[in-house]
Amino acid sequence: MPSRVQHKRIRKTPAARRAEIVGAAATVALTEGLECVTLRRIGEELGVRPGLISHYFPSTDDLVAEAFGSAAGAELDSLLPAQRAQGTPTLHLGWFFARATGASYDNISRLWINARHLSRYRPALRDRVAEQEAAWRERLTGLIRQGVDRNEFRTDDPYVTTIQILVVLDGLGAHANTETGNRPAEVSRLAATTAERELGLPHGTLTRSDAPLTASPTG
Repeated sequence: MPSRVQHKRIRKTPAARRAEIVGAAATVALTEGLECVTLRRIGEELGVRPGLISHYFPSTDDLVAEAFGSAAGAELDSLLPAQRAQGTPTLHLGWFFARATGASYDNISRLWINARHLSRYRPALRDRVAEQEAAWRERLTGLIRQGVDRNEFRTDDPYVTTIQILVVLDGLGAHANTETGNRPAEVSRLAATTAERELGLPHGTLTRSDAPLTASPTG
């Protein structure tokens, strides 16, 4: 008589379950919008009851803030890795612009628009938006300072240059909901042009045809 195999259900640790919830919420935030991040919606996504979600996130606002922070933080790590084992600052900056001004960046641009609007009414989200803005400024400023130290870039104030670049990127991203194509090349590369001007780089340095477009120049 064949034996019946018993499949033991593995109970997830609290940390693993929380990470699973945040990951699902971040995906929903990116693809559907932060308004769709609810305890019920994430429960449906994971095939669990909303009560399990509320055990980790009693407040929907806290889950929304965590979802945004996770998605925005992951994008930052992808565009500007904290650890850059290989490649020059110029190469890394060129790769950053190749990704941050391409179609693949539209979803994260929409998420930032969404988050900044909702943060007017949700303190937890407002704090997380401010935290992520500071993280982006710090990471980009660090890369620019590294380029200055290596005599690749020339600027009197790396922080001011960082703000100028991010303001242009934000301006371009503000049209992600309404403008998805037919943007003149001169406009698409406006952030890179700004960086080249402010960092004393020849025109086109950060948008060369041989710049890496699909993989980060790391380890």
